[in-house]
Amino acid sequence: MCHDRRDLGDVQIRPAQPADAEAITLAHLDSIRSLGPAFYPSEVVEAWSAGLIPAIYVNAMVGGEAFFIATGMLNGEVTVLGFSTHRVDDAQDGASVYVRGRAARRGIGTLLLRHAEDHARAHGANSLQIQASLAGVEFYKANGFEEVRRGAADLLSGQSMPCVLMRKVLR
Repeated sequence: MCHDRRDLGDVQIRPAQPADAEAITLAHLDSIRSLGPAFYPSEVVEAWSAGLIPAIYVNAMVGGEAFFIATGMLNGEVTVLGFSTHRVDDAQDGASVYVRGRAARRGIGTLLLRHAEDHARAHGANSLQIQASLAGVEFYKANGFEEVRRGAADLLSGQSMPCVLMRKVLR
């Protein structure tokens, strides 16, 4: 269900640049800390947040991962509301989407996912895989992904958290 996003102003989506890394970091942390607690205990949310610094996103971009950001108004300022990515890991195309809690359930994540899917198709991908957090499973299902198996995602903190490996065939 797409809720009204007028209070977020004119939402724009564009490819991200290394200069956006700090804003991406803040959006990522907001998403984890605002949406994660409904699905994970606080120690998992903290472990998931640990180690997320701008250099991680810059290094990913330099390494070929494509990032797309959605910007809009939040607290009277133009802010990165969320981001999506497309990358190739071990010949497997992957994607991810994170949206700030205040921007969730307004269609922004779906718009961001479409940009990642379009990028994947343009680069020859036939399918996408996602290690979905429990918070993201229903979002990805609503966007055509199917559960492959349940497992655990390794975190930067060295810990792991429950996740769901999901896959979508791109047409």
